[in-house]
Amino acid sequence: MMNLAAFASGRGTNFTAILHHLTQHSLPARYVLLVSDRANPPVAEVALSAGIPFLHLNPKGFASAEEYAARLVRDLERYRVDWITLAGYLKMVPAAVVQGWHDRILNIHPALLPFFGGPGMYGERVHRAVIESGMKVSGATVHLVDEQYDHGPIILQDTVPVRYDDTPDSLAHRVLEVEHRIYPQAVELAVMGKIRVDGRRVEILP
Repeated sequence: MMNLAAFASGRGTNFTAILHHLTQHSLPARYVLLVSDRANPPVAEVALSAGIPFLHLNPKGFASAEEYAARLVRDLERYRVDWITLAGYLKMVPAAVVQGWHDRILNIHPALLPFFGGPGMYGERVHRAVIESGMKVSGATVHLVDEQYDHGPIILQDTVPVRYDDTPDSLAHRVLEVEHRIYPQAVELAVMGKIRVDGRRVEILP
C-alpha cells in the first residue's frame, strides 16, 4: 500500500477528485496526511471527514527556511509518505523535500506547460494570460516537481478550446473539469509504477 500526502492551500477540489478515484478503483494507495500553509483551509474539512490527519505548517512560523524544511521532512518521514500530490498549494516546496522525494512529487497546473507557468502564474492570472495571448487551446498539465516552479517532466496533458467570448472564469471552469480527470489518472499511473522518467521525457508503461 502506497502512502500519499497532499499539500493544499484552498478548496482542494483536485484532492477530493483523487480521493474518490482511489476508492472507486480500489487502488493500492491511501492518503495519510494533508499539509497546508493555512490554518483553516476548506480542504481541511475534506481530509478530516475522511479520517486523514491535517497538518498546518506555515513557513513564516519558523525561524528559518531550513528549520521549516527539516520539520516538513520529519513529518513526511513519520507518516512514511511514498508520494506527494500538490493540489492548489501556493508555496514553493523546499529543496530538501524535492530531493528526498525525487520524482515522487506530482503537481497539476491549469495550462499547457511549458507555457503560462512559473512564479505568480496561478488561478485567474493563468487563464487571463491565455485569453489575452490569443491562444486557441488551453488545458491542464500534470508534471513531476523539481526545484523550479512548473518545470518538472510532464506526465499527462489534455486540452480545451479557448472561445472568443471566454472570460477567465468560464475558461477556468472547463479547465478544472480536465484537471479532475487527468490528475487522478496520473496518480494511478504513479502508484501502479507505470511512469518511467528519462530526462525531460516521461514514458507511460503498459
